[in-house]
Amino acid sequence: MSKIAPTTSFQILLSIFALPLLILPLHGNSQSTDSEQTILLRLKRHWSNPPSISHWTPSPPNSNSSTHCNWPEITCSNGSVTGLSLIDKTINRSIPPFICDLKNLTTIDLQYNYIPGPFPTALYNCTKLEHLDLSQNLFVGCIPGDVDRLSTHLRTFNLSGNNFTCDIPAAIGRFPELTTLRLFLNLLNGSFPPEIGNLSRLEWLELSDNEFAPMAIPSTFTQLRKLKQLLIKGSSLIGEIPETIGNLAELEELDLSNNNLTGTIPSGLLLLKNLTIVYLYKNHLSGPIPQPIEALKMEEFDLSENNLTGTIPDDFGTLTELSVLSLFSNQLSGEIPESISRLPSLRYLTLSSNNLSGTLPPDLGQYSILQGFEVAQNHFTGKVPEYLCANGGLIGIVAYDNNLSGELPNSLGNCSSLLIVRVNGNRLSGSISAGLWTSTDLTLLMLSDNSFTGQLPRTLAPSLVRLEISNNKFSGEISIGLSSWKHLTVFSASNNLFVGTIPQELTALSQLTTLLLDGNLLSGHLPSDIVSWMSLTTLSLSRNQLSGSIPQELTTLSQLATLLLDGNLLSGHLPSDIVSWMSLTTLSLSRNQLSGSIPQELTTLSQLTTLLLDGNLLSGHLPSDIVSWMSLTTLNLSRNQLSGSIPAKLGSLLSLTDLDLSRNEFSGQIPTQIGLLRLRSLNLSSNCLTGTIPDGFESTHFNASFLNNTGLCACNPSLGLEICSYRFENSSKIFSRLLAIIIGIDTVLLASAMLFTFFLIKTCRKKGPESDSKWELTYYQKLNLSFKESDILSNLTENNVIGSGGSGKVYRVELNCSSEIVAVKRIQNIKKLDQKLEKQFLAEVEILGTIRHSNIVNLLSCISSETTKLIVYEYMGNHSLYSWLHGKKRQSISDSDHGVVLDWPKRLKIAVGAAQGLCYMHHDCKPSVIHRDVKSSNILLDSQFNAKVADFGLAKILVKHGRPNTMSTVVGSFGYIAPEYARTSKVNEKIDVYSFGVVLLELVTGKKANDENEDMCLADWAFQCYNKNRNHIVDALDEKIKELHYLDEMACVFELGIICTGPLPSNRPSLRQVLQILLNCSHQSTRTVQTVSNPVTNNPEESLVIDNNPEENYEQSADEHEVSIVEIS
Repeated sequence: MSKIAPTTSFQILLSIFALPLLILPLHGNSQSTDSEQTILLRLKRHWSNPPSISHWTPSPPNSNSSTHCNWPEITCSNGSVTGLSLIDKTINRSIPPFICDLKNLTTIDLQYNYIPGPFPTALYNCTKLEHLDLSQNLFVGCIPGDVDRLSTHLRTFNLSGNNFTCDIPAAIGRFPELTTLRLFLNLLNGSFPPEIGNLSRLEWLELSDNEFAPMAIPSTFTQLRKLKQLLIKGSSLIGEIPETIGNLAELEELDLSNNNLTGTIPSGLLLLKNLTIVYLYKNHLSGPIPQPIEALKMEEFDLSENNLTGTIPDDFGTLTELSVLSLFSNQLSGEIPESISRLPSLRYLTLSSNNLSGTLPPDLGQYSILQGFEVAQNHFTGKVPEYLCANGGLIGIVAYDNNLSGELPNSLGNCSSLLIVRVNGNRLSGSISAGLWTSTDLTLLMLSDNSFTGQLPRTLAPSLVRLEISNNKFSGEISIGLSSWKHLTVFSASNNLFVGTIPQELTALSQLTTLLLDGNLLSGHLPSDIVSWMSLTTLSLSRNQLSGSIPQELTTLSQLATLLLDGNLLSGHLPSDIVSWMSLTTLSLSRNQLSGSIPQELTTLSQLTTLLLDGNLLSGHLPSDIVSWMSLTTLNLSRNQLSGSIPAKLGSLLSLTDLDLSRNEFSGQIPTQIGLLRLRSLNLSSNCLTGTIPDGFESTHFNASFLNNTGLCACNPSLGLEICSYRFENSSKIFSRLLAIIIGIDTVLLASAMLFTFFLIKTCRKKGPESDSKWELTYYQKLNLSFKESDILSNLTENNVIGSGGSGKVYRVELNCSSEIVAVKRIQNIKKLDQKLEKQFLAEVEILGTIRHSNIVNLLSCISSETTKLIVYEYMGNHSLYSWLHGKKRQSISDSDHGVVLDWPKRLKIAVGAAQGLCYMHHDCKPSVIHRDVKSSNILLDSQFNAKVADFGLAKILVKHGRPNTMSTVVGSFGYIAPEYARTSKVNEKIDVYSFGVVLLELVTGKKANDENEDMCLADWAFQCYNKNRNHIVDALDEKIKELHYLDEMACVFELGIICTGPLPSNRPSLRQVLQILLNCSHQSTRTVQTVSNPVTNNPEESLVIDNNPEENYEQSADEHEVSIVEIS
């Protein structure tokens, strides 16, 4: 038996005693792991067990306790939780403080959820935090002034897509390791601090799309030597771009677009070697584009819509990676450098609306896959380049309003990718190639105002929507192949040399809205069998050789607004059985051979503004009872054989400004009522009129208005008529008798008036003080103006009415005390308001009185008494969106009043503004507010076309408790009502989303939400258009604003409108998501493409393309958003 050595014995004893010490740390790690899983499960319970993390379950007994490290949302390092990524998990509860009990947490990513409340300061205790992403949630309030108490290790900080307000605190500049700071798409309305310039490691800075107070870019920002991305678009920037921006040597992307920047572009900017994207469009920059340009990695360069002068630098020709060069709407001059035509990557070249001249470089398109070519409204001469479509990618050529000459290149006839050709307003000549007429995808072909020749082919491009060939030398007969013309909405062929008859097939074009064939050599009769012109709004066949009578079928066109048949050989009587001309505003039948009398039915056209019947053979008396000509401004019946007296009813047409009844056989006196009209022009010459002319016309302005009426006299000798005093000098006796009668009548009237006044004063003394004492004035805003009840009440007259609805009228009131203008909504003045009106009034006051948002109409005060309820709110000078899209104020690019155009940028701005207002109501009001009557007439526009949501008489507050969320009756406007609401009366946020989707479709198509004469509402029509040919969404877009460089944005909004109006509420996005997509639509080139399921079939295979970055999940359960209604009372 051997003995154990002492040394060995000591080692054994040491091992025995050390064994528990070795085991203890291992046991401690196991407890730590168990503790982390417990925290995560507690976090799940705090967030009400979202289904998206239902797989978070406790580890089974006797199993590996670190199974939570295998959960896809969890990142572990050395067995401990370091990362938490819960993106788009429908979390709608706050972030609890115990989240920081995960001691090794370095990453928290909670983007795209519904987390409410103020900034979670509990995260200050996460001491190892490096990446914090809380973007696209519902956080509100200010970013805390001590936000630097977050971990000093913070490298990524993203709060974008929330509803934070106030300033960005200076403390944001005290994170020494920060590389990424994103605060875009909030409601920040203060300033951003220069201390951001202290973030020496910062690489990505985005502050775009906020409502900052106007301020300049701090010069300290140019100290950020590692900065790669600087994005501050749409944020009220003013002043100049700092000259030291050239110090940002690592800068790759710069977006300062849509601000109010002034001054010149710093010369150092285009010397930055790493620069790839520069967006400075929509500012007020001036001066030349700086040279030299050494940013050889440049890919996209957009300086459009500024005030830049000088020439286009030749250095652009060195930028071999340049794909987008956009300089439109400036004041640039000179020629396009030849070197630009040889850029190998160039896809879009947009130089429209400048003062450029010279010839277009002949090699354009030869060395790159050119897609967009826009040089309209310049002074270019010479030919259209031959190689524009040499590489088969050209989508559009827009070169209108130049001095281009020669023929269009034959190569365009082989360009199958073409969608748009706009070369109108040049000096082009020759014939059009057969291939161009029939190009497969062509939607717009606009060749007007040139010298083109040849004949119109029978077959056209099958997708063609707009064909404009007016003011050319086209000849031959018009022959139509219905299958290829069926999508045509505008056919303009005025002032050519077309002959033959109007083909019957032309009346079968069901989508045609405008047909202009005036100024040709067409003959024969008008088509009597109109197959399908129910969309036609404008028909001009003037100055041809058409004969026969006006067919009765023309009066069935319910949408027809303009009918011009003047200068033909038409005969017979005017149509007396007018079936459906209630939309007609202009009717011109001048210079024909029409006979018979003017039918009474013609006076029933309430929308008529212009009626021209001069130069015919009309006879008989004028209709004595004018039923509904209250909109009439111009009436010309001259050079006919009309007789009898002039109807006194003409004097009641208060809109009338131009009246011509000359060269007829009218007799009798001129009605004194006509003297009350405010006429710009009047011609009653060459008739048989007698008596004195009305006092209002005794001026030299009308010195040719009454000639050749031998029985007329005047007091003003300059009118060339007999002087009335000579003719009636022997009538003193008659005058005396008349004077005595008048005095007697006046005496009786005066006595009656005094008696009535006496009783009125007596009554007012009894009731006045009592009535006055019942008026109650309540202010809801801190106003710079003050007023009394009497200032409002005295102006509630019919002359001041600007609108009316089911609950009362709206008045425009100018306050005498300050000359400020307010709008006053008056709930019907009856003895006692019924319950419905009372609730509407209380609803509007309750909601507007508490809401403060720049895109929601401001309630200023409320005035109430026992019998009258008044709401005083800010006046919106541009009225409603509806009035601009569908009313008398509707504008177009080519025909605008006072230079104001509701073009696509304004429409997109309106869409974003309205979405911001509705988003605030849904997500930031506590409890949420559902509008329930979103429509274009309830979106008001201020003088700068900023949108504000109005009319909260139907709105309801939503809270989450047990009562069912249904209403006893459905309210809203037809065409905007969500199908499930009409069917079940169930109310949630998605009914507003549906209605707003219809508004988006109105903006992008120009069509009404519901047309009484159409078989389907706008939402159904839009989806049908998309389903038929989803590759040609452009066909459905509003022709009046369709421009090549806006097509992507318009298509994006069209698709969004289809998504919003899907029949399944669960597939519609939230207003927050809608707003995000609208903002992403504003620049297509920076967005990625994602798809969502078809909203009708819910089939992922039938997907709609929505461009946004990043996309949100629309597949939310409708049950998650069910809420109940609390009546406001």
